[in-house]
Parts: sequence; C-alpha cells; structure tokens
Amino acid sequence: MSFVTDHPINGKYPAENPDILQLYAFPTPNGVKVSIMLEEIGLPYEAHLVGLSDAEVKSPEFLALNPNNKIPAILDPNGPDGEPVALFESGAILIYLAEKSGQLIGKTAAEKAQVIQWLMFQMGGVGPMFGQLGFFYKFAGADIEDPRPRERYINEAKRLLNVVNQQLEGQDWIAGDYSIADIALAPWLGALDFYGATEVVGLSEFPNVTAYIDRFMARPAVQKGRNTPPRP
Repeated sequence: MSFVTDHPINGKYPAENPDILQLYAFPTPNGVKVSIMLEEIGLPYEAHLVGLSDAEVKSPEFLALNPNNKIPAILDPNGPDGEPVALFESGAILIYLAEKSGQLIGKTAAEKAQVIQWLMFQMGGVGPMFGQLGFFYKFAGADIEDPRPRERYINEAKRLLNVVNQQLEGQDWIAGDYSIADIALAPWLGALDFYGATEVVGLSEFPNVTAYIDRFMARPAVQKGRNTPPRP
C-alpha cells in the first residue's frame, strides 16, 4: 500500500500509477490551472476527471481530500523532505508546484512577490467576479428580471479588464516573465467567450488583453493542459 492507495479518494478514483502525482479536476478555468502547470514544468502526473455534480464533489471520498468540495485537488506522494502532500485550492497548488519545481515563480524574492501579487489578483478578483458574471449573464441568474446584478458584474469585469490591459502595456506576461500568475489569470479571461460575454464587456476594447489571451492559448502546454482530464 502507499499514500495514494491508502487515501479514501482512491476508492472512487483509483490510481493506475500511485507513485506519481495524482490530479483530481474538471476542465474549468480553475481546474486547468493545475494541468497546465504540470505540463509546463514537465512533472509526471495522473489526471482523474471529477464531475461537478454533488454525487462527485460531495462524495465522502472527495471530501476526504477537499472538505470545501471544489476541484482541483492533488495528492503528491513525493512531497518536500520525502513527506507526501494532499492539497486543495488552485492558487495554493500552483505555488506548491512552482516551489517544488523551482519554476514559474520568479528568480528573486522581489520577483516572487510580484508573481504572487498577481496570482492573488486573479484568486480574489477576476475569478470570483467573472464567475458571478457568468452566473448572472449566461446561467440561472440570467432569468432574474432585476438588471442590477448583471450590471454590477459587467461593470466590475470591465474594470478588471482595464487593470489587466494597463499592466500588460509593453510586456508579454502579467508579472514580467511567464509565471503561475499567467496560468491562473489567462484561463479566466478566456472564460468570457464561454459565457458569451465578450461583447457586453467590450473585450475588443482591451487590445493588450486579447493579444495576451492569444499568446497564452498558443503555448503547447496550455493546449494540452486545457483538455486534461478530457471532458466526458
């Protein structure tokens, strides 16, 4: 037996190779952060598709790994100092993998601080606000007659896009060099297309952002990671 095979989640999502990192995710903007990162750093891993229904994310097996019942989560049998690691929260996983690999988190303490700053910008701003925009513009909230929720999140999305557009002036990546901040941010910017909201937020009015999305999506690791694990 091993750390992975002993964990309750292995009963629902059995590992074929328990000696490598196990990823439990679904290809949402949050889920693909980790698969893209793993592809970028070249770390061997095994991906398990965890559906978004309560039957999966609220199952006892998944809750044993993430009590917050959200994807993604990982089991790493080869953690620091030889100790295994179980981890949830996409931002925390990105930082962990960056520090484990020594990649995509800056070369100096000052650079690392900048990368984490923009990672937190995505985690605390773009992700939650764009998610609410999707709810009120495309999903169940679109049926609400009161226009104020939609207007709030449309306006906030525009504000955040302007912040990103200004930060990208004269540079290719959000914190200088390509980093985990880009891996966190760009999939959420791309989600505007999935929400059918590119026109309502005026995405074309932010040329640095549109070029940034295209630049990110062209990376081979991104193209593979965006479809890992593959949708059913």
